[in-house]
Amino acid sequence: MRGGSTGATQRRLSKAERRRQLLETALRIVREEGVDRLSLGHLATRAGVSKPVAYDHFGTRTELLIELYRSIDTEQKNQLRTALAPGERSLDETAEVLAAAYVRCFADTSGVWQAVGAALGGSAEKDAVYQELLDDSVQFFATVLEPHSTVPSVELQRCCAGLVGAGEALAGLMVRGGSSEAEAAETFASLIKGGLSGLTP
Repeated sequence: MRGGSTGATQRRLSKAERRRQLLETALRIVREEGVDRLSLGHLATRAGVSKPVAYDHFGTRTELLIELYRSIDTEQKNQLRTALAPGERSLDETAEVLAAAYVRCFADTSGVWQAVGAALGGSAEKDAVYQELLDDSVQFFATVLEPHSTVPSVELQRCCAGLVGAGEALAGLMVRGGSSEAEAAETFASLIKGGLSGLTP
């Protein structure tokens, strides 16, 4: 009876719900067993579905890794948007909230995002997705910091590209144990304030 009930529950999942379940399971595998253990076959076993179901959603391990990479990044950006809900803030306040939320996102993933990126290596697919996500992050920073800038948009974009790179480097240092979360956030906030105040119209 229990097996029949589970099968009925699985059949009721929409394709989008099933994909979300598989990505959540993939994330658990990487966290609990390491990225090397993530395969479509193992994913199917852990998710309680047949292998064809996993292959139907992702096709290859590389595609699975890319979609997991995207999923983690999307969750990080959602957390940032929540932390930076519209409100009146000074540059100092904005920089501190942005830096703390950005670093917290990486702390929450416990190095999973970096591990998945490393597993993708220098693949052309990963490079294209990484650039897309990087551009999104730069645009997000520019949107958040624009009220505190008096320079043309293109100059602000260049500044934000540098800030995002610095933020990733600091987050990576934290994940490797070279900095505490508080230290990384404090340093990043200082860089954001300095970067904006150093721009001249």
